[in-house]
Amino acid sequence: MSDPVRHPFLQGLSKHRGTPPTVVVIFGASGDLTARKLLPAIYNLAHDNLLPADFHLVGFGRTPVPNAEFRTLAAKAVRDFSRRAPLDAVLDRLSERLTYVAGAYDEPDAFDRLAAHIAEIEKQLGNQVQTLCYISTPPSVFAPVLHHLGSSGLATRHLDGPLHTKVVIEKPFGHDLDSARALNAAIRSVCAEHQVYRIDHYLGKETVQDLLVQRFANAIFEPLWNRNYIDHVQLTVAEELGVGSRGGYYEQAGCLRDMIQNHTMQLLALTAMEPPVSLDAEAVRDEKVKVLQSIQPLHLGPDGDTARAQYSTGMTGGKMVSGYLEEPGIAPDSATETYAALRLSINNWRWQGVPFYLRSGKRLPHRVSEIAIQFKRPPGTLFAAAGERFPLAPNTLAFRIQPDEGLGLVLSGKVPGLETRTQPVQMNFRYAATFGSNTPEAYERLVLDALTGDGTLFIRGDEAEASWRLCTPVLDAWRAQGREGMDTYAAGSWGPAAADALLARSGHLWRQP
Repeated sequence: MSDPVRHPFLQGLSKHRGTPPTVVVIFGASGDLTARKLLPAIYNLAHDNLLPADFHLVGFGRTPVPNAEFRTLAAKAVRDFSRRAPLDAVLDRLSERLTYVAGAYDEPDAFDRLAAHIAEIEKQLGNQVQTLCYISTPPSVFAPVLHHLGSSGLATRHLDGPLHTKVVIEKPFGHDLDSARALNAAIRSVCAEHQVYRIDHYLGKETVQDLLVQRFANAIFEPLWNRNYIDHVQLTVAEELGVGSRGGYYEQAGCLRDMIQNHTMQLLALTAMEPPVSLDAEAVRDEKVKVLQSIQPLHLGPDGDTARAQYSTGMTGGKMVSGYLEEPGIAPDSATETYAALRLSINNWRWQGVPFYLRSGKRLPHRVSEIAIQFKRPPGTLFAAAGERFPLAPNTLAFRIQPDEGLGLVLSGKVPGLETRTQPVQMNFRYAATFGSNTPEAYERLVLDALTGDGTLFIRGDEAEASWRLCTPVLDAWRAQGREGMDTYAAGSWGPAAADALLARSGHLWRQP
């Protein structure tokens, strides 16, 4: 561990990527996300000397909290949730930079006090600073926070220079297409698009970033990444837990809104997009938008492109658990899906005729997120006789996003012996085995990128709308149907029969990751 006496952050020496002097303001500073993710991420950036030399953090919330108490709460959050044990000297130095401003999110005077507080920090430093406003609040107050950032002048600080204000917004970016458009309009009324960083933490995960490297830095993959060689693609985001105490929230969201419209659609965009002209943020996001706009509208009738279900009583983790309708806070006639699956068709040259299957659900056998590229089978004539007894496994390239980050390639190999027998074999690359287990967490990467103005891993406004444009008709159809067509699946299983049928119509089967 670093010697705390010589640690660079204690000397204010950070020059990483030109990170400018910054005041980070966290709206919702007393929330769970701030404690579990944001404060540990900021500490670890300080530990790695990646924060600017002149750095301050201001918490903003409704409940008045003295500065000393906020610093104590922040230190506890870091000790409880940081991926590594903190150095006391670094944590103490960071805590010195923490202050708190209390006020309601719809109170103009509170934002004026916040603006004056930031101006006072600049005066003490004798230097201009950029302001990074992190909106980590319930979506119901996004609009008033944005409005008052504009009316107080915080959104337009140093607008014409490199120290302009940046605004980070946590998902959800609306609950349907109309609300996403309304949120984008509220953002545009006070900010330019280049100031805004819509954050989806999945995009900060190492394997998601590695997807671009594997695709575009390895000549063995890119020539095969098309309809000529790929049979289909499966994207899975599975959760072992049920809704727990979040029943009230989940009844308003459901699986499609909670996991597929955002996380899973972003994984699809990175998997299917065309090569960008550069790694510039706008070049990458342009290609993501193009592929999202190329997805065909889904067929919603019988034998259509969707499946939905709720988990019922079953075994998970070695114990019997209740079904969704028996969970606290769930209406006995609820039509909210805890599992959703989609079959998508991308209407462009690269992917014509290649189905993309997306699924996500709660109370599945275990927690896992992966992208599986299944290649077409070889003609099979050479090993036809052996294949009748020992069918050739399709080659599959699987990107494991969580929990055991890495990738695996399934090949067919010969079983040792005097006769020709084939068997699937897997080649694995695990991040922990190659690079060590203390990999930076997603929020560390994303907070640092926001500080330095790199929007590559953030969602642009037209991206959010393109995803909602696809998902909103599905949500409308399911709402109109109520419980009609709602399937069930036992907790601890891999999902409903309707999802299996969705693939079977094209001769495919779900993987069991």
